[in-house]
Amino acid sequence: MNLDFSQIVPYIPFILKGIGATLKFVSISIIIGFVLGTLLALCKITKVPFLKGFAVFYTSVFRGTPLILQLMIIYFAVPQLTGYDISAFLSAVLTFGLNSAAYISEIIRGGIQAVDRGQTEAAEALGVPYKPMMLNIILPQAFKNILPAMMNEFITLTKESALVSTIGYLDLMRRAQIVGADIYRNFEPLILAGLIYWVMVYILTVAGSLVERRLRQSD
Repeated sequence: MNLDFSQIVPYIPFILKGIGATLKFVSISIIIGFVLGTLLALCKITKVPFLKGFAVFYTSVFRGTPLILQLMIIYFAVPQLTGYDISAFLSAVLTFGLNSAAYISEIIRGGIQAVDRGQTEAAEALGVPYKPMMLNIILPQAFKNILPAMMNEFITLTKESALVSTIGYLDLMRRAQIVGADIYRNFEPLILAGLIYWVMVYILTVAGSLVERRLRQSD
């Protein structure tokens, strides 16, 4: 076996900078996905046909097409249609945020519907308006139930973030590819990138387990 990890030692700081770049756009994407996903979830349980239909169609499109296709459309096709030269970072944030919203909307919808129906009936019997009822009674209970699933979504986005290397964004994966092309050795930098991804996912998994355990103790 022709392995020589010593050649990538000078490039380790360059590769490690990709951690911040990766977590930066993933964190922003999950926030966008959470806000938009919450709105979509509320649309799915509403009695307004148009809003419900739009939310269902949106989810169907973003869950039914490959993430990399969505990324390519936003990065390459949007400039063609609008004339706006969108950056790789903005393309990554929009793609992952919009895609995540479709999955998060289903998570939140399930969490809302899992709340005891008696909570809604009691609030309606007391004359609590719909908006305060959702914000102060239903959603807090739903979010508590869906937190583990939300952590899984964050972990999934972190792993799938490697796709942005295809549009030149200097994330962890792209930096490993650059190093491989520079030293004409791809195995070592890719293995290092894989190890870093594994560590990040492991930390997120442990953090999610701790949060879930604390929530169970507070019940």
